[in-house]
Amino acid sequence: MEATKTASCLPFGIVFICIGILVNLIQATCFLIVRPLSKTLFRRINGAVAEILWLHIIWLMDWWSGIKVQLYTDDADTYRLMGKEHAILMPNHICDADILLVWLLAQRFDCLRSALMVVKKSSKYLPIYGWASWFFEFIFLDRSWEKDEQHLKSSLEGLKDFYRPFWLTMFVEGTRMTADKLLAAQEFAASRGLPVPKNVLVPRTKGFVAAVKHMRSFVPAVYDVTLAVPKGQGIPSLVRIFERQPSEDAMLEEFRAKGTFGGKLEIPDGGPSLKSLLVYITCLCLCCVGMYKFCQAFSLLSTWKGNAILAGGLAMVVAFGHIFIEYTKLPKRALIAAAAKANMN
Repeated sequence: MEATKTASCLPFGIVFICIGILVNLIQATCFLIVRPLSKTLFRRINGAVAEILWLHIIWLMDWWSGIKVQLYTDDADTYRLMGKEHAILMPNHICDADILLVWLLAQRFDCLRSALMVVKKSSKYLPIYGWASWFFEFIFLDRSWEKDEQHLKSSLEGLKDFYRPFWLTMFVEGTRMTADKLLAAQEFAASRGLPVPKNVLVPRTKGFVAAVKHMRSFVPAVYDVTLAVPKGQGIPSLVRIFERQPSEDAMLEEFRAKGTFGGKLEIPDGGPSLKSLLVYITCLCLCCVGMYKFCQAFSLLSTWKGNAILAGGLAMVVAFGHIFIEYTKLPKRALIAAAAKANMN
């Protein structure tokens, strides 16, 4: 994404970074002081402050981009229990923005402050988001079973005493889908006599089997989630969200053909989150007042050095946003293939 497009969301970036740094500092302080005394109290505080940060993302999708969520289910009883029980979520993996979509779903069921995920290790090093996720008890994997087996086991068993119903999201495909990865998955499935997929990858089962094995005693549910976007709309990404563009296998084929999951109970969406709007407006006002007081205290607006410092700070915000967007973007080759596939459909 070009820097000019990143700069268009500068106010959001400033608020997100300021609040994110504050959240990280609170998390680090509580990790050092509170967690040794009470893990449950640490989790309660950590969940509350991390939710403030995640709600900024919810605001971005709900109020800025105008993403509409439509939920379909074939089990009304399961729907009534969502957010009220521990559960493992297994969504298909379109791109890294799927994490944001899972957060949006979790927020709808009042499960945002306990929406945990298994993600790739590299995301841990992203400023603010990665640090917040680490304190939030995301499970980071190298995607090498020899390295991950023991870490995954201990992390899963550590959730046994979690203080409230949680969702643990596992992208069992192991990687986001691209045209070349889909082709490889189809060749693999054909060679093993498995059903050949058209819209998803062949799942990697070791991590999921381990999760069920180690969490069977305290996690009663597994939610098989299929994420889909209407025909003609692009792959979800931060780029599309910032640009204000709303964005398993047989089910996806039907969705692309008819625009609905036939035979499923349609659950009406409650609409954009008022809580996220209130949190964002409050944080925006606090940041504006804080920045004004800071500039006034150090006379940053009245000297060329002060102006240079402010310009440098804004440039850092733009660079930070650019890093995040590039991290979530599909490779250019994959985007071309996805566009070609959409035109064929």
